[in-house]
Amino acid sequence: MSPDPLRLRISALMGFLAISLGASGAHGPVHEKLKAAGGQALEHWGTAVQYHLPHAVALLVLTLCVSGTRPFTWAWRLIFLGMLLFSGSLYTLAYTGMKWLGAVTPLGGLCLMGGWVAIALAAKDKPSESKNS
Repeated sequence: MSPDPLRLRISALMGFLAISLGASGAHGPVHEKLKAAGGQALEHWGTAVQYHLPHAVALLVLTLCVSGTRPFTWAWRLIFLGMLLFSGSLYTLAYTGMKWLGAVTPLGGLCLMGGWVAIALAAKDKPSESKNS
């Protein structure tokens, strides 16, 4: 089964965004704004990037390797939603200082954890292709 083109594009876009947001938070005008904001703005931005990039890779792997299977589709959805809520809320909190977004971040973390649990549960049901006799 070939990968879903929309999920493939979204996964690639999430990887691109992780790199570009990470670079903009480390250099240039965004970095200066975060530094000027003081407090934990740079730390929040760094945490957002730290979780964003590996989960973008996870989305890509799920898209390329197990596209179309229902349990893995739910894993992809949960991880994608988790990235939006977790990293997205931290990026926005760091850049705008809107403190109420801190309440959204744990929901994103729960979605990320749910995505990994979905992978574990889906893998449990998948038959092993190689057996040692």
